Amino acid sequence: MVVLALAFYLFAGITIASGVMVVATRNPVHSVLFLILAFFNSAGLFVLMGAEFLAMILVVVYVGAVAVLFLFVVMMLDINYAELKEGFIRYLPIGALIGAILLIELLVVIGAWAIVPTAEERAPTPTAMPEGVTNTEALGRLLYTEYVYLFQAAGIVLLIAMIGAIVLTLRQREGVRRQRIADQIGRQREEVLAIRKVEPGGGVS
Repeated sequence: MVVLALAFYLFAGITIASGVMVVATRNPVHSVLFLILAFFNSAGLFVLMGAEFLAMILVVVYVGAVAVLFLFVVMMLDINYAELKEGFIRYLPIGALIGAILLIELLVVIGAWAIVPTAEERAPTPTAMPEGVTNTEALGRLLYTEYVYLFQAAGIVLLIAMIGAIVLTLRQREGVRRQRIADQIGRQREEVLAIRKVEPGGGVS
């Protein structure tokens, strides 16, 4: 138990510090690197909770894809950070108001357990995991049995969002050669193939 407690405080402390550095650091590349560190330590917290599937997804999807994509995008874009910081003071009251609202909501959620003594009794009891079943297997059974339609609906929504993003960002530019599959399939042999009869000892003129 002592080792688990030390591991929890270590992962939690590094996660909080990394989250603060993501916002506080001035270099955007360093912010992405701190974000990756926060993801790794969050995965460690999931492992301590027994949710190894969520830890694996956090590392594979968020660290291996999303955070690395952010890193490449930030490194490739030429962003004028001095221009971005010019409107900081102007939008500071709005940002402070939103931050205060989020802080109040967090305090309400955390303080509900102390304000309402019966809140713990009303909370639903978690379903016990069957013996001999791993966390990943139990999660897969739950997703593909009770929530299979919602799972498929989420996939359809993501597919529609991806198609919409492609359509919105697609631009037709003059002078750019594009591949047209229909034209390639529908062309005739006479349009692309020329048969020449070459006499012996001669060449093609």
